[in-house]
Amino acid sequence: MLKHSILATVVIFIVWSIMDFVIHGLFLQETYEATASLWRPMDEMDMPLMHAVTLVYAVCFVVLYDVFVGGKSISTGIKFGALFGLAAGVAMGFGSYSYMPIPLSLAVSWLVGTLLELTVAGAIVGAIIKK
Repeated sequence: MLKHSILATVVIFIVWSIMDFVIHGLFLQETYEATASLWRPMDEMDMPLMHAVTLVYAVCFVVLYDVFVGGKSISTGIKFGALFGLAAGVAMGFGSYSYMPIPLSLAVSWLVGTLLELTVAGAIVGAIIKK
């Protein structure tokens, strides 16, 4: 149902926003400060765009699960999220590491953070969208 998809999207967006703050704002803060020359200063970052990107990502994640995954359950959602997270995490972490002068620890952190965020999103979508 559309109502369940919208609810899953909103919950995932909120959870990802919180997890992003914890991962990037707290755990990785020192790493970002040590590599400050690679990033825009905080006052130049486009937070509304960042939130829009997160929302579009959440919508796509939920729609992919709803349309293409059969046997919907929390277990299936977790498996979907973990596989999606592994693919996105490798692309984000090691894809970026291949062309940006970031520390290997940051690449690994991005992989683990993405894997964790998408696995949690899988549990959420699996709990909310059931057929």
